[in-house]
Amino acid sequence: MAPGGNTYRDVVESRSALSDYGVAPTEVEIRNSSFRKHVGCGRRPGMASSSAVHELLECPVCLNLMYPPIHQCPNGHTICFSCKIKVHNCCPICRQELGNIRCMALEKVAELLELPCRYQFLGCQDIFPYHSRLRHEQNCRFRPYNCPYAGAECSVTGDISSLVAHLKNDHKVDMHDGSTFNHRYVKSNPHEVENATWMLTVFNCFGYQFCLHFEAFNIGRAPVYMAFLRFMGDEHEAKKFSYSLEVGGNGRKLTWQGVPRSIRESHKTVRDSLDGLIIQRNLALFFSGGDRQELKLKVAGRIWKE
Repeated sequence: MAPGGNTYRDVVESRSALSDYGVAPTEVEIRNSSFRKHVGCGRRPGMASSSAVHELLECPVCLNLMYPPIHQCPNGHTICFSCKIKVHNCCPICRQELGNIRCMALEKVAELLELPCRYQFLGCQDIFPYHSRLRHEQNCRFRPYNCPYAGAECSVTGDISSLVAHLKNDHKVDMHDGSTFNHRYVKSNPHEVENATWMLTVFNCFGYQFCLHFEAFNIGRAPVYMAFLRFMGDEHEAKKFSYSLEVGGNGRKLTWQGVPRSIRESHKTVRDSLDGLIIQRNLALFFSGGDRQELKLKVAGRIWKE
């Protein structure tokens, strides 16, 4: 993660009983947040403390909260459904076969709980019933974004400010200020290139960041180039903006106008939807001039707020 970015703080606990299975703990709940304070909010008299209930619902393998179906071994040790598969149906505590025994009592206890969103430390203040919390977190507007870099697979996640720093420092992406641009794309031997991704460019304007992508790929058997813009933020914010792209040469011009897509959608999803300026290779080489043996394409663009 880039300096200054928000990162998740993992809690690693030594559990020798798990080492035989080669199972490593996955991303866990934030232990030093106010999570424990909220577990069991409004609980009825006589119920166990919030901390004790949390421990009961914690999977001993991945350390995450367990959601139905919750399984147990004959000795009563519980485990989440995903980890039951990872440990090959063998209890990581007592080595008994897990079988298909459900812990219905623990699932009932879970129904009584109200929990804060796991992204509370990023700004979400909502509290949810146990079963609806997971559904909310999958679409929470405070959840971290994936790195929008398209030149290689990147697993970095974070908020927008940390991703901007990450793109600049780690991917060496070009950063430009302003809502208008002229960007030049050059490629020798374009006939030999079936798939290519040019360096991402980021534009800062209106207090937001926009990512300009340019790629070569095939639609069926037809080689094309495609330019499109993605917005570094959520979809509802992206819809407040529009952009235009223009490419031309030899007295001809091709234009595109659209709405930037949010980086919540993957780069591949946007590209495969063909939501951008698409230029057939022969036309792109015609715009490039010369003997059509080298791509020299200038893409002009403008971003505006609706």
